Amino acid sequence: MTDEDRRGSTPLVDEVIKKAAVAWVSVAGGPARALWCATLDGTLLVVTGPGEQAAPGLADAAEAHVTMRGDHGGRIVTWPAAVSRVRPGTEEWDTVAPLLAGKRLNARGPAADLVRRWADEGCAVNRLTPAGDPVAGDALPSESLAEPPRDTPAARQTRRPFRLHRVRRR
Repeated sequence: MTDEDRRGSTPLVDEVIKKAAVAWVSVAGGPARALWCATLDGTLLVVTGPGEQAAPGLADAAEAHVTMRGDHGGRIVTWPAAVSRVRPGTEEWDTVAPLLAGKRLNARGPAADLVRRWADEGCAVNRLTPAGDPVAGDALPSESLAEPPRDTPAARQTRRPFRLHRVRRR
């Protein structure tokens, strides 16, 4: 039995993981959240925590469901993932965190400072490994899985449009 067989992956899942930049991750049946990710050895790496993306429950989860899109933006596969946390101070952290920091867009400062901040502020570096049968093709839901917008402190009331001049009616 090869490592890929033990990992529970398929050629489709392997291919979408190779091309992944964003994945929709659902933990404990909760809503799926779009998360930026990086790939390493057939797995996805995701950083969450203070100053990073929010994924409630992912850092402590043992499993999650990952949905990936194809080249044209549509959902093509959902697969169960085993979640493992990469801990600071380990050999795995020393290998994985700098690689992940190098792929982090819009980061302030050098990658080494970002890795240090992740460790100091309690950010979680999570590895998502395929661990079961994926759902793809006709087995995917055909209806929309869109959800209402979540509450956010970034929301604000919509103002009336600004007018440059008063329109007079005759």
